[in-house]
Amino acid sequence: MRRNTAKHKLAAGQPISVISPGHTSSSLVEYVAQLGFDAVFIDGEHGSGSWEDTENQIRAAELGGATPICRVQGNDASVITRTLDRGAGGVQIPHINTRAEAELAVRNAKYAPLGERGWYGGRAGYGIAGTDYAAHANAETLLVIMLEETEALRNLDDIVRVDHIDVFFIAPGDLAQSMGYAGQMEHPKVMEAIDQGIDTIRAAGKAAGVLTTPATVNRYLERGALYLFVGLANFLQPGVQEYLGRFKR
Repeated sequence: MRRNTAKHKLAAGQPISVISPGHTSSSLVEYVAQLGFDAVFIDGEHGSGSWEDTENQIRAAELGGATPICRVQGNDASVITRTLDRGAGGVQIPHINTRAEAELAVRNAKYAPLGERGWYGGRAGYGIAGTDYAAHANAETLLVIMLEETEALRNLDDIVRVDHIDVFFIAPGDLAQSMGYAGQMEHPKVMEAIDQGIDTIRAAGKAAGVLTTPATVNRYLERGALYLFVGLANFLQPGVQEYLGRFKR
């Protein structure tokens, strides 16, 4: 497992850029990684990729110089372990709503003495002595938990007290749905809830993560979020529309 530059930037209080290609192509992952993003997001929750696809995307991100972060299907020890064994630099765990669930995420993602991750190095352990591997993996694995429902925000004061979590990510899609505003991620009430969540996370001395676009990234940087997530489509679609619009003039 390589030195996790994204994790170390976060630990130093520096913001990181996270790009989601939105597709399982390892060639696309390699391309966006070498553009200069700190991390590439690989989706194992909603994505269509197989385990082999996941491992190839992880390799591609590493080749491009970015940290591969994989969203897993859930807070399940076997899925988290298998993902990290493929060499992921981090895992992003969805639907964490309580302190107990956040503590379980730590146990699932970390080796003893921090957690209970099943022992197996896989490609993540290449080149590292077995006696050093657990400590190395614990130090270099980036752990992101996703706060996606109103229950999570109600429990946020407790959740942020959990140690060994690198990012507390407030996800607007499911949050909007749980607030009664399905599909309205930019509804003022949703935006207000996200802002309050960021403030709570920052007050606890922890790193907040948010979904951004090129139009909102400055807003969230100024708010103090450190894990800035953006989809490739946010760059691609406007450029395509502008280009094709030339044909209609």
